[in-house]
Amino acid sequence: MAHILQDYDGPCRNIHGHSYKLFVTVSGTPIQDESSPKKGMVMDFKDLKAIVKDHIVMRFDHALVLNSKTDPGLIEGIKKHMEKLIIVDYQPTSENLVADFASIIRSHLPENVSLHNLRLWETATSYTEWFAEDN
Repeated sequence: MAHILQDYDGPCRNIHGHSYKLFVTVSGTPIQDESSPKKGMVMDFKDLKAIVKDHIVMRFDHALVLNSKTDPGLIEGIKKHMEKLIIVDYQPTSENLVADFASIIRSHLPENVSLHNLRLWETATSYTEWFAEDN
């Protein structure tokens, strides 16, 4: 994913990309129903992976993310040359992205499962964490 940090005072004000890695931790009580094929699981990893893939990865992978306050002329110019342009109502920093991802993932979890935390690696040495207890 690529982004621009609008009005930033460093090189990240230019279009640049990252190979993000997102780690998701959920919590809940393992299913105790003896007749359930999911017995002993809080949630099937396959189902969690599908949520992340369908609502985060497929949307943001190979996209350019811009703040809605970006110059409208620039947005229109980019739209002519890009298939995947995402306009968000926030500065697309890793801190804001991980909060947005948390909201998206939470809205798709089963009723008995809670989002515990997310860790979004922006580079090999830099990451942002989001914890439910802090939000």
